Amino acid sequence: MSKIIHVLYGVDCRIFQKINRYFHLYLLNLFFRTITHFGGARFTIISSILLFLTAWSRETRLLAISSALALAASHIPVHLAKEFFPRKRPYLTIEKTNILANPLQDHSFPSGHTTAIFAVLTPYILTIPTFSLVLILVGVCVGVSRIYLGLHYPSDVIVGAILGISAGCLSYSLLLM
Repeated sequence: MSKIIHVLYGVDCRIFQKINRYFHLYLLNLFFRTITHFGGARFTIISSILLFLTAWSRETRLLAISSALALAASHIPVHLAKEFFPRKRPYLTIEKTNILANPLQDHSFPSGHTTAIFAVLTPYILTIPTFSLVLILVGVCVGVSRIYLGLHYPSDVIVGAILGISAGCLSYSLLLM
């Protein structure tokens, strides 16, 4: 089992390095430094509130509530995972990692930004399939931004996406089905 974990960690590191090595490309840097905030607390909370306040029907209000509920619920497993699996961020363990000034200091597993964006988007993806491709791309770009910026391993992002999608599906099923 230890050997499998070691091999998977090696794959995680190689994928991380392949994405993070483009850090100095101006347009990618501008894009990923911007889109990463879409998964941040300020953006996800404010967008959830605005979506609720601008809802034009009862169903749209329930959709906004479902999204906000998913966001709130998704923070519990993220917090617990960070406590029980205290994984150091990649810039602390992988040499020559490109990072921003003043990087995050808490644990990396799982990615909270990725969890949050997928939690918020999933009820909309399930309800409005015509926008689902765009919404999924936004979520994926937030996840990739976390790797690109040197803050998360790919496995942190994958688990974050799974947690966010799970919270989004659960809240959707509770409120909208």
